[in-house]
Amino acid sequence: MPNRRFADGEMVMGRWPGSVLYYEVQVTSYDDVSHLYTVKYKDGTELALKESDIRSQSSFKHRKSQSSSSSPSRRSSSRSRSRSPGRPAKGRRRSSSQSREHKDDKKKTIQETNVVLPKPSENNTRSYNGEPDSTEINDTSSIILEQKLKPDLEIERVLEQYSYSLRPRKEEKKKEEIYSEKKIFETIKGIEKASSKTKELEFGGRIGTLALMFFLPATVLYLLLMCKQDDPSLMNFPPPLPALESLWEARVFGVFLLWFFLQALFSLLPIGKVVEGLPLSNGRKLQYRINGFYAFLLTAAAIGTLLYFRFELDYLYDHFMQFAVSAAAFSVVLSIYLYIRSLKAPEEELAPGGNSGYFVYDFFTGHELNPRIGNFDLKYFCELRPGLIGWVVINLAMLLAEMKIHNWSTPSLSMILVNSFQLLYVVDALWNEEAVLTTMDITHDGFGFMLAFGDLVWVPFVYSLQAFYLVGHPTAISWPVAAAITILNCIGYYIFRSANSQKNNFRRNPADPRLSYLKFIPTATGKGLLVTGWWGFVRHPNYLGDIIMALAWSLPCGFNHILPYFYVIYFICLLVHREARDEHHCKQKYGLAWERYCQRVPYRIFPYIY
Repeated sequence: MPNRRFADGEMVMGRWPGSVLYYEVQVTSYDDVSHLYTVKYKDGTELALKESDIRSQSSFKHRKSQSSSSSPSRRSSSRSRSRSPGRPAKGRRRSSSQSREHKDDKKKTIQETNVVLPKPSENNTRSYNGEPDSTEINDTSSIILEQKLKPDLEIERVLEQYSYSLRPRKEEKKKEEIYSEKKIFETIKGIEKASSKTKELEFGGRIGTLALMFFLPATVLYLLLMCKQDDPSLMNFPPPLPALESLWEARVFGVFLLWFFLQALFSLLPIGKVVEGLPLSNGRKLQYRINGFYAFLLTAAAIGTLLYFRFELDYLYDHFMQFAVSAAAFSVVLSIYLYIRSLKAPEEELAPGGNSGYFVYDFFTGHELNPRIGNFDLKYFCELRPGLIGWVVINLAMLLAEMKIHNWSTPSLSMILVNSFQLLYVVDALWNEEAVLTTMDITHDGFGFMLAFGDLVWVPFVYSLQAFYLVGHPTAISWPVAAAITILNCIGYYIFRSANSQKNNFRRNPADPRLSYLKFIPTATGKGLLVTGWWGFVRHPNYLGDIIMALAWSLPCGFNHILPYFYVIYFICLLVHREARDEHHCKQKYGLAWERYCQRVPYRIFPYIY
């Protein structure tokens, strides 16, 4: 006997979660373990349904004809008897019995006759003619949009005619319609589970990820060695390699461990608010302590104390390569620990993009989505704390080293600009720490070598490349040039911050009167896509602002070498790749609504270019 009833590609009738409405869907796959069918609606939405929620089209039409043929006669009979005031008691009892029978038929009629309606997402853009009624933001939460989405007109007509509730009072009808709509979206969110296995491999698959695990550390080593050269030109490739014993020092590794665990201690302090992240595939929400800015202030106080007691912070510059090697070694050990512990993690806690079954790929991308030791979230901690705050400390060390090496009483204007711009960026990230909970790193990517190495090595030792370069290659710039670069950085920061604020405020409270000018395209999943404000200008305005700021950070280094511009070149490649990943995921998730959004906002990052 076959273990499944419906075949792949078969057109059937699927029940819309949380309601009694059925729609025409196509079976795309069947999971033998969970016994769930993956079905696709006409607008491209894919959901997992039980077999009991699916009916064949032939049996569905048969039941429809039966119910529709019997129901009218009962309705007319009931009406005629109820309008006869002079009937005897027996007649009244019979009429009451038939009235109850009529109510049962009426409910059955709703379930089996009036169920084939357009999906809510198809009617929420009724007047779409290239200009949708409402708009989208990337990665919004369905819980937020439950307050803003209006019930579908077709569903409203059914509810007005039949009503799902037995309570007759008209003043309660609208409340029940809204409640029914919210239950639909809550149920959808609860059953939208990640695929048990990662089918589409990114980063070049197994071979690509294996190459990246060697290429990324080699790139960091190359960049730092080149900055130490008198002539860091590409023509001098490769730079002379130092002796292996000079790359490691136990004391430096001890200082790095002290830094890591000090930041961990700061993150565990009971200060700052506790917020919930986005719902996981099982509907659960994790809690996060938002105290990154307080950790930054405590770190600043600790560094200030060290400087007061004349601790030479330029020690970081003198042993910069050894600190980078120590951080890389620690990130490898951490990645091994993360993968071993992920082997015991439940299926629903694995990352949707890191569960391929291939060791190398899952080790690189991250097998477990949110690895935690008690309430201590390892991925969330590494995302913003040791590497990001460490970046600022390294920049300060480079500023002090420049003054000491060149015997200057004040740092150069170029060094001041680089330190100021990047300090603003880090403080902004820590002040708006809660926004990181909706990023792809937190919601989709597991915690493996990619993020561990990126957070602990790439961010502090590559992002500080401009300051490291200026120590050995000071560049003089005039005040007018400095003013122009500052204006450019402010433009980039304004675009970056206002776009992110627009999106985050809309997520938190879409009913805010100050956001009434924003329009969005509603989707069948309950998420919305903003098409006004910055998000109606390009699809990723925050990426555009990021790239402009990256250019402003490199310009103070002059144009003698391309090395200090590595960051902006790399960042463009990174964000274009990430945008492509976003595009792929959104097409799968939003279907027809995403196509309409792309028609409305054709440019991805650079207006009129890309």
